[in-house]
Amino acid sequence: MFFKKSNIIDDKAVTKAVSEMQKGSAQAFHLLYNKYSQSIYRYCFKILNDKDIADDAFQETFIKVYEHRLEFKGSNFQSWVYTIAHRTCLNYLRTKKENVSFEEDYQAPVFESDQDFGAKQFIEKAIAALPLSLRETLVLREYEECSYQEIAEILDIDISLAKVRVHRARLILRQMLQPLVKEIYESR
Repeated sequence: MFFKKSNIIDDKAVTKAVSEMQKGSAQAFHLLYNKYSQSIYRYCFKILNDKDIADDAFQETFIKVYEHRLEFKGSNFQSWVYTIAHRTCLNYLRTKKENVSFEEDYQAPVFESDQDFGAKQFIEKAIAALPLSLRETLVLREYEECSYQEIAEILDIDISLAKVRVHRARLILRQMLQPLVKEIYESR
């Protein structure tokens, strides 16, 4: 076996696994899948905000990774996988044309018996209500901990635009979450 049996896969191991996967190694693909599957699924779910559709987009992403493995020529495999996930999610969003109205859903938070669960749901709904371009950058930055450079590569935008979108998403979220913050502080 040419790969270490460990949960932590360093950059050298990723590079070697990519090379072996391009030669057709199922073991290398499995290693890369194990490394990136959780973060790619989380990304798909945060962007699509629907478990069933996110499951489909996630599976399609890794099918495309394998089918197009010979097309990867860069040095950042993670960005390449996120780019595929990004485009796959966009395709699913194009077919699903539902809009959530800010005024209807975010004026007054209603918490269930467990306040933390209610707060988490409120935050998730607020993130889902962000415009797609802002939601994508926020999810990549805050949840996936991508650098601004990686965000720019994944979304095929300038790094300055990536920074602006993250900043705008944070500002909008802050505004949307004000009722939640107010309610939490008043309940203390």
